[in-house]
Amino acid sequence: MSLFGDGLDAAVHKAFTRPVPKSAPAQMRYLVKQLKGTKAVAQLLRISQRTVERYVKDQIKKPRPELAARMEREVKKRWQPQIRAKAKAKAASTGGIVIDARARMGYTAPIGSTDQDRIRHLTVTLPPQYAARFFEAQEAGASDARLQEIAAEALKEVYFQDGGRRAGSLEEVRFTDIEHLEFDL
Repeated sequence: MSLFGDGLDAAVHKAFTRPVPKSAPAQMRYLVKQLKGTKAVAQLLRISQRTVERYVKDQIKKPRPELAARMEREVKKRWQPQIRAKAKAKAASTGGIVIDARARMGYTAPIGSTDQDRIRHLTVTLPPQYAARFFEAQEAGASDARLQEIAAEALKEVYFQDGGRRAGSLEEVRFTDIEHLEFDL
């Protein structure tokens, strides 16, 4: 499970204008339509082509929990691509992105300053360039560790240094032991 990747996806999903198909047969029909055939869906979900056909015809209605999770993830990944692209573009150009996190945060600074790591709960609006960096990294297949680094850099600049108005000698922000993480556009 990818904490940052899933969080970014959830933020984008809030922009959807129509609900994602709920029932397994409806999700399967949507995937068949998107991938233009039952064979491609069977390979994607790692099930037989016959099983896909039975879902499409409403002969099977209740998938195993792990298959249900895979189906839902694949449908959400493809649902309303224009809306998803618009939401990402708006966040990356004008809106920015809000990060709500409860995690252990601290920083490396010159001797004599308080750099003690501690659990903090922050809700910070990050400027559009950070939204752009998050989405670009996610689309390039960046690891959760890389997305965590981007978040640490963003919090360093926006929260700890207040856009350059304080803590100018701050070197590095540590962002670990994440208990809660949520994004909003």
